[in-house]
Amino acid sequence: MTRDFADYDARGYPTLPVRAGYREWAETYEATVLDEMDLRLLERLESVEWGRIERCLDLACGTGRTGVWLAGRGVESIDGVDLTAEMAQIARPKGVYDRLVLGDVTALPFRAGLYGLAVQSLADEHLSDLAPLYRETARVTGKSGAFVIVGYHPQFLMSGVPTHFDRGGGKPAAIRSWVHLFSDHVAAARRAGWTLEEMEERLIDDAWVERKPKWERYRGRPVSFAMAWRKGALRRRGDSSPRRPPPGSPR
Repeated sequence: MTRDFADYDARGYPTLPVRAGYREWAETYEATVLDEMDLRLLERLESVEWGRIERCLDLACGTGRTGVWLAGRGVESIDGVDLTAEMAQIARPKGVYDRLVLGDVTALPFRAGLYGLAVQSLADEHLSDLAPLYRETARVTGKSGAFVIVGYHPQFLMSGVPTHFDRGGGKPAAIRSWVHLFSDHVAAARRAGWTLEEMEERLIDDAWVERKPKWERYRGRPVSFAMAWRKGALRRRGDSSPRRPPPGSPR
């Protein structure tokens, strides 16, 4: 059940709308977000053969961190889409995107079946409803397409720590967020025709604390997650399709 992050907020930072927040954060974003949050999780996924992906869509691509990682893993062609012009302006000079457009991940400006893979990193908490995201990724990926999502862990959000950054003068600000349980992801994904192939979670560990010593108090807590989805509906209750009996059972 999706909940407003305000129900858990323990810090009380001024909260900005998504576009306005990332517009301000753009210049310092890459110095703030650690690879441990997202790229380390992508590295642990085994169900996606990155080097075999001919065409990929990087959703909420931001400054291009994920795009650079994908290109480094052999993805042939990458398009990017982001809500914020200031973030896209930083991504463009990196030269990893064939097309880089401004757009909303819940209403993508791309034709159906164009991509073998869609990827989204650290953006789902800014959506009040996950259903359009999973529908759109299902629409723009091909018949055997995949969708990889990396997100801010709901348990960490429920600990009261928002997506936030330091504004000018060092004053922190939060960006409007929602808490989605994993069951919310599964429900939205299944309705869109996705099947979960793999999931990873990232805990606050030595590598984290070394970079952010103040996070010692969060050691051992999950901070982010990755899910790899593949096209194909799960068998539903009441499905009358034949099933092979287990070995040795009466027919």
